[in-house]
Formats: sequence, structure tokens, C-alpha cells
Amino acid sequence: MMTYKNVMEALDWASSFLVDNGREETAARIVMQHILGTTYSGVMLHLQDTLTFEQSERFEKLIEEHASGRPVQYCIGSEEFYGRTFIVDESVLIPRPETEELVLATTNRIGQLFDNKTLKLADIGTGSGAIAISMKLECPELTVVATDLSVAALATAKKNAQLLAADIDFRLGDLTAPLVGEKFDIVLSNPPYIAFEEAKDMSSIVLEHEPHSALFAEEDGLVLYRKLAQQLPVLMNKPALIGLEIGYTQGEQVAQFFKESFPQASITVEKDINGKPRMVFCEIHV
Repeated sequence: MMTYKNVMEALDWASSFLVDNGREETAARIVMQHILGTTYSGVMLHLQDTLTFEQSERFEKLIEEHASGRPVQYCIGSEEFYGRTFIVDESVLIPRPETEELVLATTNRIGQLFDNKTLKLADIGTGSGAIAISMKLECPELTVVATDLSVAALATAKKNAQLLAADIDFRLGDLTAPLVGEKFDIVLSNPPYIAFEEAKDMSSIVLEHEPHSALFAEEDGLVLYRKLAQQLPVLMNKPALIGLEIGYTQGEQVAQFFKESFPQASITVEKDINGKPRMVFCEIHV
């Protein structure tokens, strides 16, 4: 074990060790928050505190695990999303900040588009449950259904819903298959959208650990948007809202799929906080 006395010294060691191993030094602080069970500001307030032997041992083990290539979120078993802590493991994609913007943009649109409070929302390809659970907790009046093709992902999503006390109807199946015969006011999805040929430019940490079924899709990453555009018309009420996260080069093509399926709808491509096209919204009016 390394010899250090307090939190600050442990962070200094970990930051240097991670940089030497080609990793981001910010992971040191994320692991320390996990070890101390506190926030970023909590760590800053306790820099001079002495770590116990057990804390030091766990801290080093997790830092070394991340340095070897495992994403830090999988090492500590959680990630923050929309102000809440979600369990994550290799069965699910790690929730990204861009997806928080989909949740925010949707909640903003709900009040503008709908008069009634009893709305039904489907989250297709829920993964960790981040979108479905966040929507339910931000808008408790929603009835929320969440689907996924992966049994393991649904098990993780169910754990998150239980921990965060969100009432979600989870269903196993491919895209809209578990929703057939019902009508929805809102459908959200962050499907796999990376083209297979883009893998060569991606981080080895992502490629070696995150589920490929949640990352990659055929037809240059567009196949699931095309299928959703074809399958959703029979499932939507009027008015209705469809919101999708997209790859930043895909806005025009995804918008076109939905223009063909919903010729009367208002379809917009929205940018994320970094100014990149990241969401497509389809508003279906009466």
C-alpha cells in the first residue's frame, strides 16, 4: 500500500498514478467521494482528515481498477444523472450529461403541449432507467412504461426504480413490441446510434466495457430511428410528443424519417449545451 496520511495526500497520489496510466485525474475525486460517501464539496471540506486502513485499501483498489481501463462509474457502481444516483454495471450504458438535456427539454415541452395531467409516457430502450425514472420523479402525474431488449439491463433499471421510489412499468422486448395495442402521449428514446465504422475512433475504455448492443446500430447508426418512425404512428395520441437523442451528424436524416411518418407534425433538431445537434423532437398536434 502507498503511504499517505490524509485525503489530500491520497488524492495527489491517485491523480499522478492515473495520469501516468493515461487516465483522467478527475476520477480520483469521484472515487474519493464514493469512499467517503460524500459530495465534491464534502471531499474538499475533509482534505486533512485521516483515512482508515480499510478506506485507503478500497481507494487504492478502485484507482488501480480504473487505471487498468474499467470505467470509473462501473468501478464504484454508480453515476449521477439529473441530480440523482443511479446504479450502473456492465449491463447498461453509463448515463451521459447529453441525455439529461433530453429530460429537461421534454419536461419543458409538456406544459406547452398538453392541457391534461394524466399523460402516458414510454421510454424505449431504457438501459439503466435514467430517462424513465427521471421523468416520473420530475413529473409524478405521468404514467411511465419503460422497455428494453436486455433482461440484465431491465434488472438494473428495476433496482434503480426501487432505490429512487419511482413507479415504472418495465417490459421486456424489442423497440415498440411491448407497447402494441396501447396509446401514448409521450415517447422518448436514446437508442444505440453509433455506426460500426466509428468504433476505430472510440475510447478503448468504452469499447471494452460498455455493452455494444447499447452503442452500435446498423445503417450508419440510423436503423432504429427508421424503425421507430415506422412503428410509432399507431401508438401516438393527439396531441403527442416524441423526443429522441441522436448522434450529432444524424439530425437531418432522423428528422426526415419522422417527416415521412408524421407529415403534419412540427419536427425540430435541437442542439446540446456544446452546440451540437443532439435531439430530435416531433410534436404531433390535433
